[in-house]
Amino acid sequence: MAKQFVVELKNEPGAMATLAEALAARGVDLRAIGGGSIGESGHVIMTTADDDTAKAVLDEKGYNYIEGESILAEVDDRPGGMARLARALADANVNIYGHLFLGRWGDRATFAFVVDDPEAARPILERKE
Repeated sequence: MAKQFVVELKNEPGAMATLAEALAARGVDLRAIGGGSIGESGHVIMTTADDDTAKAVLDEKGYNYIEGESILAEVDDRPGGMARLARALADANVNIYGHLFLGRWGDRATFAFVVDDPEAARPILERKE
């Protein structure tokens, strides 16, 4: 199963460029990426074509990150779809570390989640609403 990385970055010009350049220098292809920042810190959530090399780059460069199984979930593409899924995870005491939007097909949106308890989350994320 593919991994998903949530990587802490400083909220400053060049932080994303430095990470992307380090990954590219080792031949790591980014498959999906998202992120954000507020205040002094930010983060990138990403999946790659080479998890082992991505992890090695993150370790070598001293990045603070969370690595987890990327679990796919389909969500109703309408108001409340994500709210229902997030509430079900919260009620199961599962913390969401990050999620990536992958696309829309018909009345469904697909996301990849990384969570603190994949075993508890899997039945919630993998079920069809």
